Amino acid sequence: MEPNVYEYAQQDFNLPHDLVPLPSGGVFYNSKKKGVKIGYLTAVDENILLNSDSRKTVRESIILPLLRNKLYERDIRPEELLEGDVEAILIYLRNTSFGPEYNVTLTDPQTGKQFSASILLDELNIKKPNQQPNEDGTFTVQLPKSKTTVKLRLLSLYELIELDRIIENYPSGRVAPVVTMKLERMIRELDGSEDRVNISKFSEGMPIADSKFIRKFIQDNEPRLDLLKEVIAPSGERVMVNIAFGVEFFRPFF
Repeated sequence: MEPNVYEYAQQDFNLPHDLVPLPSGGVFYNSKKKGVKIGYLTAVDENILLNSDSRKTVRESIILPLLRNKLYERDIRPEELLEGDVEAILIYLRNTSFGPEYNVTLTDPQTGKQFSASILLDELNIKKPNQQPNEDGTFTVQLPKSKTTVKLRLLSLYELIELDRIIENYPSGRVAPVVTMKLERMIRELDGSEDRVNISKFSEGMPIADSKFIRKFIQDNEPRLDLLKEVIAPSGERVMVNIAFGVEFFRPFF
């Protein structure tokens, strides 16, 4: 899937739209736009939601086609978007079509019984990163175990879909190297070197402490909405809900 071969419906800027703020503030894109023009869902988009390919992941079968239809920008392509910015756009599309109420079914940890709860998606806040990126959109960190200095980058929607495909098509009975594949793509420099062969070897032999450090660092510093919400169960117990963008998120469309 090459990002430059698609024709987008996003060129008609006369269609109704809103400016959606990006959690990233645009600092990771060449355009540096803090917000993007997003159109409202129409009957055409309903076709995408009702006829998604079950053989593909939600990212590829629903999210990417929706972004191609709804992103009204000439200098930002849907595939370039970071996951946190994609999530903000999806929440906007859902809110403007069905309202902000998001219904979930949970289990009361004290009684074991299921209960329903509602979350207001328009009350989600943007997580504040602990560290600001470099001018080129990377983060420079020293790994705690190996003491290696690495430059890390965030993965785009295009790269995440690529990884989904590799994992989906991995030989049956073999464990897909998900962790190392992500590490290889996230590491741009290794002690100042961009040699991809060395980066690949380092990723495969990286101490677990360093691997966990990178995942935690990205989790703490990738700009995105805070999708963790607290719900009070009937027993009074607190239950934490992490909003996911799978089938349940799109259920109102069906």
